[in-house]
Amino acid sequence: MSEFSSSTISIDAPIAEVGATLFAVASYPDWSASFKKVDVLETDAEGRALKAKLTVDAGPVKDVVTLAFDWSSAPSKVTFTLEDANILTKMDGAYLLKSLDADTTSVTYELSVGLSMPIPAMMITKQEKTTIDSALKQLKEHLEG
Repeated sequence: MSEFSSSTISIDAPIAEVGATLFAVASYPDWSASFKKVDVLETDAEGRALKAKLTVDAGPVKDVVTLAFDWSSAPSKVTFTLEDANILTKMDGAYLLKSLDADTTSVTYELSVGLSMPIPAMMITKQEKTTIDSALKQLKEHLEG
């Protein structure tokens, strides 16, 4: 398994608010331009997505993926793993949340992707980083207004 690309951002919002936004998988298209559509296929007893089909449009990567979510470390961490896709062979990642103070949250997004076509690892890593930075920026803008 390859290393994860990651970035961290500080958001002026309480950890509960940041977590609620990240844990509402069906609402990702409301704040992230990379997700065009989300269909939650299975939920846990708390209503969180265990499995979801997402239409992804992240620059050169356009695909429909089915992700499995693991909430066992929530609210400080949620992980996801790829179950099915058309061109992606891997899309594993995590959001890690840490309260910096009552009104500020640190969010780290980790991502590792694999493609079914031959693309140099350096280009994949660059796209991972672009996707991560864009998602964190959009999350910050959504929460801070």
